[in-house]
Amino acid sequence: MAAIGPEGVMERYGSLINEHRFEVLLPLIAPDAVFWFNDGSHAGITAIAQAFESVWAVLRDESYWLEDLHWLARDDRAAACIYRFCWTATINGRAASGSGRGTTVLQCRAQAWQIVHEHLSAAPG
Repeated sequence: MAAIGPEGVMERYGSLINEHRFEVLLPLIAPDAVFWFNDGSHAGITAIAQAFESVWAVLRDESYWLEDLHWLARDDRAAACIYRFCWTATINGRAASGSGRGTTVLQCRAQAWQIVHEHLSAAPG
């Protein structure tokens, strides 16, 4: 059995993402993961890292967190959750904030839970 479960991975992810250093997220994300954001699809660690770094370059001092996490499925090998994500940041010297909806799928591989898919989208208007 893996050292931390999918709940622990999501908790760490929500905390470590605020360090704005992709390397600290690496153990939590599968090498073949696919992330879908409003700006497009990002497959594999290199593409996902570039997407994160692009966001961090624009959203200065970003603080990111998850709310209302709800597990849709969970067994010993796979889990999926939905949530609301929120952020605050500085953009071009001005305070900004936003939120949206997220879905994350995790898989237990070689005794470690990792994110294999994340889909973030704007909240419905």
